Amino acid sequence: MRASLANYYVLTKPKIWYLLVFTSFGAMIAAGGLSVSPILALLVVTSVTLGSAGSNVLTSYLDRDMDAIMERTKQRPIPTGKITPLRALEFGLLLAVLSITGAVVIDFSIGYPLVSVIMALGMFDNIIVYSAILKRRTMWNIIAGGFSGAAPALIGYAAVTGTIDLKAILISSLVFVWIPAHIWSLSLKYKSDYAKVGVPMLPVVLSERTSIRIIATSSILIVAFSLALYFVGSFGLLYLFTASLTGAVVLVLGVQLVAKPSEEKAWRLFKFTSPYLALLFIAMIIEGVIGGLL
Repeated sequence: MRASLANYYVLTKPKIWYLLVFTSFGAMIAAGGLSVSPILALLVVTSVTLGSAGSNVLTSYLDRDMDAIMERTKQRPIPTGKITPLRALEFGLLLAVLSITGAVVIDFSIGYPLVSVIMALGMFDNIIVYSAILKRRTMWNIIAGGFSGAAPALIGYAAVTGTIDLKAILISSLVFVWIPAHIWSLSLKYKSDYAKVGVPMLPVVLSERTSIRIIATSSILIVAFSLALYFVGSFGLLYLFTASLTGAVVLVLGVQLVAKPSEEKAWRLFKFTSPYLALLFIAMIIEGVIGGLL
């Protein structure tokens, strides 16, 4: 029983939804500070967890043929036979339905369907637009699928305020512009895997030099956007300091990648982008809490 539960847990790709759920929580605190109801926070975190995990399960179901071939993914539960495709499909659909149900409950406090619509659009973007339609067709697949990564932050903010304003758009857009550099750095390291299964990720379609330049440019865009949030997003000096310090690290890693391209340097940039985004949202949370105390 314990082994079975562990397999289902792995199937949800927790390393992905951990960060997405955290951005949702961070956006909640940035929107409402200490005034956020614990019950609302629990509902949002639970719904986003279920939605993100369910989407990951369903994309794993769709990608099971590729996962069985790629070195990076062939030990996942479906390719190894630990979970059958039918069970994975059923599990993913169950999680998706439960997440929408939780979002509908949140919408009752708002008075109109806002969170549930964002949740549904986010899952549709990830499962259908990105995985089912574009992943095997274009190198820009990750751009088109970016809304699904930005949706949790948008959900967290909208659940507290009942609306989508400029600040909500800026916070969620930070995640949106973060995604390409993160994923493209990963795909640069595993380009042979993607080429093997015919997925036209950026480094597979373009030369390594061109891909690295695009990755470096997207890294600069992340830093510029994170700093812009300070000036137009009503964030304080703690956020500015965090964005400046961590942004400098991203820029250094990007410059090193361009100067001397290597899979190792691409992997180093990939590994830093997750804590980078987390640190930005931690700064938002701390400022939201401090603002609620003052």
